[in-house]
This record gives sequence, structure tokens and C-alpha cells, in this order.
Amino acid sequence: MEPSLMLSALVFGLAGSTHCVGMCGGIAGSISMSRTPAQSSGLSLLLAFNLGRILSYAIAGLLVGALGHSLANSPEATRWLRTLAALIMIVSGLYIAGWWQGAAYLERLGGVLWRRIQPLSRTLLPATTLPKALALGGLWGWLPCGLVYTTLIWTGSVSSEPANSALLMLLFGLGTLPAMMTTALLAGQLRQLMQQQGVRTGAGLLVIVFGLATVPWGLWLPHA
Repeated sequence: MEPSLMLSALVFGLAGSTHCVGMCGGIAGSISMSRTPAQSSGLSLLLAFNLGRILSYAIAGLLVGALGHSLANSPEATRWLRTLAALIMIVSGLYIAGWWQGAAYLERLGGVLWRRIQPLSRTLLPATTLPKALALGGLWGWLPCGLVYTTLIWTGSVSSEPANSALLMLLFGLGTLPAMMTTALLAGQLRQLMQQQGVRTGAGLLVIVFGLATVPWGLWLPHA
């Protein structure tokens, strides 16, 4: 696993937190407030929820990585997949910054799966126990999200090993963790900050720069 890919996945998650806060901040906040009178804090429930969410990303990465492994069977295919990965990162940056919502089209496709999962997730509310919070997070990780879907495609494009794709998605999930935890605990203040256009623009630009840097320019240049 190249360190640059691991760093990119982490940055993906950190920068994408501006989007995650909007989509999942509300449910995360409700989890932290679902504690029973016997519980002194909702922190453990929130950790369990996010653990389930991140593990679901890793499982999805494993599945997509298996597909990428079957496609990357030649140098030519590898070149195209690496280029696709860089373009996807750029598209994600535009999505995070709010400049182009192309990745949102993927959410519509994911809605087919989510309609089957959502009724099950409702049975876990309120998530007042660790197992219920963990299970809810595991289901919530499949919520239609253009950012997650583009990251999945990226991981399948850059890695020919399913385990590595799972690791990259795990790192992506960990990158979203600080904002998700802080948003749930501090509620509105951080959520408002993360949704400011200046913050979204800066995060999007960071991902775009990473995307441009990962384009395999050398593989496209003619060799003497």
C-alpha cells in the first residue's frame, strides 16, 4: 500500500466531513442524546455508532476492491483505472465545495438499496444500548451518499487488492470521525462552521489538488 494513497484516503475523509456533517450530523447528535438514566454520557453510544458506520465502509471497500482486482489485469487497464481514480477525486472536490453536484447522481442509484435497509434501521431507534448503536451505525453506513460512493470507486480504481481497498475506506471513515464526534457533542456551533461556504471551498480545493497530483501523467506521456 502506497503511503500517498493512505494519506489521500484520510484527507478525503477529513475534507469530506463538511458534507458528512450535513447528512449524518443529525442522527449522530440524536445517538449521543439517547443515553439511559443509568448512563453518565452518550459518548460510548456515539463511538459505537461511528464504529459500525466505519466498518460498513470497510466492508463496501472490500467488495469494490474485489471488482477492481478483476479489472486490473494489464498495464493498460491499470493506467486507465489510475486516471479514473484521479478524475473521481477531482469530481469529489467539486462536490465537497458545492460547485458541481455530479456525484449526487450516484446517490439516486444507492437509494434502491437504502429503501430496503431503512425500515430495519428504524427498528433500532432509539439506540439506547451499545449493540443497537453499533448495528445502527453499520446500517447507516449504507445511506446513499455521493461522497462515499465516489470514494468507493476511487479505492477500487487505485488498488488491485481487496484488503487494501477495505483499508482505504477504513481510513476514509476515520477521517470523518473527528467532525462527526465533535458535531454530535457540540451540536449546532460546529455544524454551522462546517457548512460555511468558505470551509467547504477550502476542503474541496484540497481534494482537487490531491486529485491533480495523483494523475499518472508519466503513464500518458510518450516514451522515447
